[in-house]
Amino acid sequence: MERKHVKVFGTVQGVGFRFYTQRLAFKYNIVGTVQNVSDYVDIYAQGKEDDLNQFLNSVIEGASPASQVTHHEIDDLEIDSSLNDFRTI
Repeated sequence: MERKHVKVFGTVQGVGFRFYTQRLAFKYNIVGTVQNVSDYVDIYAQGKEDDLNQFLNSVIEGASPASQVTHHEIDDLEIDSSLNDFRTI
């Protein structure tokens, strides 16, 4: 199990990015949150290593068809055992 904090920059607001990110989270059994912050999308994601890697790759490639990711930042975090779903904030 791993947990990551991801900041995704580019055309990622107003294009359904959070909705598609949430759909990907359900597909890969990821728990956490996604929200718009200032000029980027902020994601906290936790799951099995392989599932999390697939989820992150899909998000970085552009979670929604209209999005265009220019760059991203990923940090490792401690596991949060209280997480049990994936929410859009």
